[in-house]
Amino acid sequence: MLTGADRGPFDPDRMHAAYAVDVVDAGGGADAAFCRVNMVESLDGAATLGGRSGGLGDAEDQRLMSVLRSHADVVLVGSGTVRAEGYGGAGVVDADAAWRASRGRDPQPRFAIVSSRLGLEPRHPFFADATARPIVVTSEASPPGARSALEEVADVVVAGDRRVDLVAALAELARRGMRSILSEGGPGLLGALAEADLVDELCVTLSPTLVAGSAGRIATSAEEVGTPMRLVHAIPGERMLFLRYARA
Repeated sequence: MLTGADRGPFDPDRMHAAYAVDVVDAGGGADAAFCRVNMVESLDGAATLGGRSGGLGDAEDQRLMSVLRSHADVVLVGSGTVRAEGYGGAGVVDADAAWRASRGRDPQPRFAIVSSRLGLEPRHPFFADATARPIVVTSEASPPGARSALEEVADVVVAGDRRVDLVAALAELARRGMRSILSEGGPGLLGALAEADLVDELCVTLSPTLVAGSAGRIATSAEEVGTPMRLVHAIPGERMLFLRYARA
């Protein structure tokens, strides 16, 4: 475990090594998905500042996000987070795109949006500015017309009848060769993943900020879960503390 004595300028090579994961060795199995979640929170547990998680981060947090995306086959995100955080365009910076390419991977990871209502238009930047064909994860109950429209700009995965079945969805992504999954929330998606017992790792950036107010936590769900996690590392940045937890 790293401590305050290790504080220093953000070193991408060091962070790539610190967040490396072997899907099979981590317990994903030969054909199963491995799901890592990355979130940011304030000192008092708020998931957002000014309605956006980006309000809690800084340049180092953004750079770490690119590193984590570099280790993923697909980045999974909820539709509300796509709208609030302005998703669209390249997922990783040029240096990380080169890092991926040097290892025989596509320079950019794919992005998958989880949505039951399919409220995003095909011309939204998430689709229009994508550097790799996006994926839409939805259920049988989603509007057929919206689903057909999105099939023109994305691969559509239908999992579940009345609501998205995340177990089936992640299994289908793994079947398509996307076994290393990074979820970036939001809180509803993290809560749903936790309820389905799908969270293999949780990476948390602790922001040195007090928020108070009515901001929610990084995970929300109808039911409580008690998944035990163990601390893998704590890496101090210039301002942030980068925490990595794995299943106990």
